[in-house]
Order: sequence, then C-alpha cells, then structure tokens
Amino acid sequence: MDLMLQYLSFFVIMTDGEESSQSSGRRFKHYQTLDADDYDESEIKKFLDEEFTRILKRKVERNPNTANAPTKIGRFMVEPGYELGSNQNYNLFQRLREADSKERFIGIADELVRIYMDTSAVRGGAFIIARSKLNTYFDEPFLFLLKCDFEPKIARISDERNLIASVEMAISARSIKSIQYPHMHEEGSMDEWEVKIHQASHARYFEDFLKYVSYEKPLPEVIGEQVVEMVHQYIADKWQEDVSQERSDEENAVEVWAASEKRELQEWWTPEQVEVASAALVEQKPELPFSFKLDGISVKGLLSDFGASIHFAKHNGKYVAVIEGDAFQFEKGMSPIELLQPRELTEVLELIGTSTSDGGIAPVDDSFYKDSTMDEQGQDEGPVVTSGDKETSW
Repeated sequence: MDLMLQYLSFFVIMTDGEESSQSSGRRFKHYQTLDADDYDESEIKKFLDEEFTRILKRKVERNPNTANAPTKIGRFMVEPGYELGSNQNYNLFQRLREADSKERFIGIADELVRIYMDTSAVRGGAFIIARSKLNTYFDEPFLFLLKCDFEPKIARISDERNLIASVEMAISARSIKSIQYPHMHEEGSMDEWEVKIHQASHARYFEDFLKYVSYEKPLPEVIGEQVVEMVHQYIADKWQEDVSQERSDEENAVEVWAASEKRELQEWWTPEQVEVASAALVEQKPELPFSFKLDGISVKGLLSDFGASIHFAKHNGKYVAVIEGDAFQFEKGMSPIELLQPRELTEVLELIGTSTSDGGIAPVDDSFYKDSTMDEQGQDEGPVVTSGDKETSW
C-alpha cells in the first residue's frame, strides 16, 4: 500500500508497577514528533512501515464469534437526532486529522495521551500516534494509535567481558495494540462512523479509552436473539388471539430456556420446522458455527451440516447423534479404533440403550489373537491392556 506518513508523535508511559490502576503512579513523556522528512530518515520507519500495512489489511468480523475477539469494529455513539460531531471521541480524532502544523498535532496528541492515562490498568510502554495518507485511494488521512508494552527480560549482546547488557525499555512489534480510524471495510471504501481496534489483551484498554464507541454484538448473541424471535413468532402464529394460561406457560418456558447458559434439547419443533429456521440463518451467514454436547462428547460443525451430515434421533430411550461422511481422519493420539471394520448402522442401533453401566471392555474373541499375535514357539508377543483385574491381549 502506498502510505505517506505526515506526522508521528512518540510518547513513553511509565508506571510504578507492571500494571497500574492508580493514576498517581503513572506518568508519560513526549519524546519526539516527526514530520514526513524526519520519519523517512529515522529507525522507527523500519519498525512501523509494515505494521501500518498490517493494521489496514487485518481482517475483522462485524459480528465476531466471541465477545473476546482481539479485533473489533466500533461505531461512534450519538443521541437520536444528533450528528457525528456531537461525539467526543470522534471530535478528538477529527482534530488530529485536520491539524495543520506539527505544533498543533503535538498539542492534540498530548491531550489524547492524557485521556488514555486515565483508563484502568495502564501498563508502561510506548504510545505512538501517527497520521498517514493512503495515496492509492484517498486524499483524507488515516489515524493510527499504537500501544507497545515494555517487554520483560530483554538483553542485547554487549562485549566480550560483559556478554550481555540489560535493556530497560524494550518494545516489540509482536504485541502491538492498535486503533485505526477511519475503518476501511474494503479497499477504496471507508466509513467515518467506524473505528477498528486490535487488542490481544484481557485488559481491554481501548474499549475503556474510547468511552463513546459501541461495538457490535458477537455472532452467537445475534443468532440467539433471532432464534428466540422465531420461537415467539411461532407461538404467536400458533395461538393467534388465544390468551389462555397454556399459551402463557409456553411463553414463560421460552423465556426460561433463552436465559439459560446450559440448555437441553426442548423437543418443541418438528425436523422440518428446524430445517426451515436453520436455512434462514445459514442464508445470512453460510459459515455459521454449530456445536453441541451429547453427555460428555463434544461435536463441532456448521449449522448447514445439520440435516445434511449431522442428524439427531432417539432410539431405545436414548438420544443419538449420527454423523455421516465419506472418510474418517485421525490425528495425534493413535488408538485401536483406527483399525476398526465398522458395523452396519442397523447393527449399532440394536446396541443403543442396552449397554451396561459399568463401562467395561467388551469380551474378546481369543481366536483372533491366537491367529495373529503368536510367535513360532506359541508365545504371545502382543501388548496387554488391563481392565479392572483382567488382562486382555490385543
């Protein structure tokens, strides 16, 4: 990408401890602000050039699969009827983008760092505020806010006598947290309402720092809300104008189910109804994940797999999950199961609901081992598996 840096301010944050939640134990120092010519001749150019491109190209999901996703899209919040200019975070960013001199840029950058210093759990490190133009697509500049925490236990080669020397304030590009504004959701197209943050950290510094920015809900929460809405619509269609106690009980059951973190199979809908509802969700996001547990066994796949290669059933009073496919694949942890000649499904169905509760190993046909594991003197050379007080060769 053809990035041209305009200004870059470099600050160092120091705290009394590794992580400080008390503002009295924090301080910062402005080291230098560079313009385009200064930057081209500096060592920091080698450190940051690739990082700016990496930040711009970093993929982000509008609705991530988890609330703890390291990269998120934030949107400036405004009260109904108010314009974007009423948002304090936006105004500060916009002033940096419009700064018409190096001195003006330093002043606003200093103000921004002071606000950052009031966030919780600030750690020592370098704080970099940069403004660049992406000449390939835009005349308007981008802002990059980068936080590099100090790396512990860093040393450099010194001389033959001392061998190594301690480095007190080492930083690394490996753990850079970043803010990019505006967000470029595709090459050549940006949204002034949106900001992209990246913070692979539990502390969530930037979410605390940008107090007037909201973030999209994670995908499981969005899908969950849609499923609950589908169930409410189903109940409304089923009961029409009926306001009986039975309808009220059904609606209450839905609320209890929706609020539960660990949920069981409800058996409310037919397979056809489930397939129609699933298809509506898959149409929105084809790669929608789907996972479940059957007792202690976990299965992960895609929602589109249900009804195609994943099937639920009941047999002899037990729940059954059937997964079909063309080939098994095993990775680490080699086991005898990899040697199996599978039974026909009809044979397996006869076993479901009939197993004993002791979990013991099934009896073994000794003739198999006599034919396959005996040496010339008739001595058994096979390994031994112990189950309880019994020893079984295989």
